[in-house]
Amino acid sequence: MNRQPNGYLFEVVTVDEVFRALSDPSRRRLLDSLNARNGQSLRELCAGLDMTRQSVSKHLAVLEAANLVTTVRRGREKLHHLNAAPINAIAERWIHRYDRDRVRALADLQTALERPLMQSPTFVYTTYIRTTAQRLWQALTEPAFTRRYWGGVGLRSEWTPGAALLWQDEPDGEFKDLGQRVLEAEPYRRLSYTWHGFQPEHAAFFGWSDEELAARLGERRSKVTFDIAPHGDAVRLTVVHDDFSPDSEMHRAISGQLPGTGGWPELLASLKSLLETGDPLPPAEPAGRAG
Repeated sequence: MNRQPNGYLFEVVTVDEVFRALSDPSRRRLLDSLNARNGQSLRELCAGLDMTRQSVSKHLAVLEAANLVTTVRRGREKLHHLNAAPINAIAERWIHRYDRDRVRALADLQTALERPLMQSPTFVYTTYIRTTAQRLWQALTEPAFTRRYWGGVGLRSEWTPGAALLWQDEPDGEFKDLGQRVLEAEPYRRLSYTWHGFQPEHAAFFGWSDEELAARLGERRSKVTFDIAPHGDAVRLTVVHDDFSPDSEMHRAISGQLPGTGGWPELLASLKSLLETGDPLPPAEPAGRAG
């Protein structure tokens, strides 16, 4: 485990392990397949690649060990998802040496040109945090914690199924009901709630016309789930955000694909930093938050 120059711990998976996992062309093809369509079963991955089931399983094991692929159980199936956390960590470590704004602008342009129409997209992100499950639960559910890493937003709820989840945008502001409801709340293990829709202030932030905002307001309400599991002296946090409308703009916002938004990757990196060092990451310029 190494302490990185930015002040937070880069643990469990090293940069060398990530690069070793990426060095094999077959494993890169698996990642390309998941990038094109996330959430595939082993059977689906085998069907799209000229490899035996045993070979695909071995390559997936290497990618999972490097935290580049994470799995989510859906009934009897185990679905594989591309996990951006290690790649984001590498990007944050080196891209600052170059023209960050230009690199991101070119990446955004390429994404816009190459992105196919997505059907019910899913965002999955796994990270390891050197903390306890109890402390992580507090960070997810207590306003005093969420304000520190969520751009000043306080979240408040009774944290029981069906309870309202309220947002506070300013420290002394009123808690607002944006229609979010708690779906599951199993302390220290699992938390799930519905997500809010776009608000009028989003139109001003993104420069949307009234027609564009109206289209965004037509998206169905998505949901986010946090799964917490012990991992040695750390905890494994897996965030699954799904139930989006096809080709959802909200999915792009929470993924950090819209200009000015860091989405869940930035927010979870700040959460990790807060729990491991006592300080969240410094706000980006301009600051953005998930959704």
